[in-house]
Amino acid sequence: MSSDLLVLADSLAFHGPSRPEPADHPDIWPSVAGRALGARVELVAGIGWTARHAWRALTGDPRVWAVMPRASAVVLAVGGMDSLPSPLPTALRELIPVLRPEPLRRRVRAGYVAALPRLARALPGRVALPPRLTVEYLERCRAAVTALRPGIPVVAMLPSVHRSAEYGGVHTGRAAAERATREWAAAQGVRVLDVGTLVAAHVLGGHGNPDGVHWGWAAHRRVGETLAELLLDDHPRGP
Repeated sequence: MSSDLLVLADSLAFHGPSRPEPADHPDIWPSVAGRALGARVELVAGIGWTARHAWRALTGDPRVWAVMPRASAVVLAVGGMDSLPSPLPTALRELIPVLRPEPLRRRVRAGYVAALPRLARALPGRVALPPRLTVEYLERCRAAVTALRPGIPVVAMLPSVHRSAEYGGVHTGRAAAERATREWAAAQGVRVLDVGTLVAAHVLGGHGNPDGVHWGWAAHRRVGETLAELLLDDHPRGP
């Protein structure tokens, strides 16, 4: 495969075993996949991004517009954060960083972080984005991409797993999110990468980032290599 690999993603795409890394770090999974595919990688991502953020990036980020004409595949590596506990509506939670004055912002942020584990256990059904909205935004992304580039491969990622104390160990929204994503992908001919299965032993065994959400390099390598294999099945490299 030549040309570019466009990746719309959450922080699992660029956060390593100890900290967030630059988009061109050689060990994050998009870079691993790009090397295996012989493709340049355009990573457009953010911390806590949901499928709705991916849609906003697709329609509003000029980096995405620039890469679309030469993209060889698009990876929608979002949806996992949608399934995490979120007692506050996402729109309200995203207002915390812009609260003023600064002492108020710090107090609100500290209070939310302290309360989140208890609230997640008390309200396990409250997630960052309900599955029906996740697939609605994923479908918007797919439809827009394929309208511009008919036949281009689109890959979706199923939710990862976590062992995070910050979320009180709660991830009851994952099963519904995975089911909805699989059903949508099957109906639309979208390839699916089962990230949860690939990284479960790594994350749940305590081999990833101490935050219990992000991955170590072994998991990045496995996800990147598996993604490349998935795409090479339909687009083999020449001799």
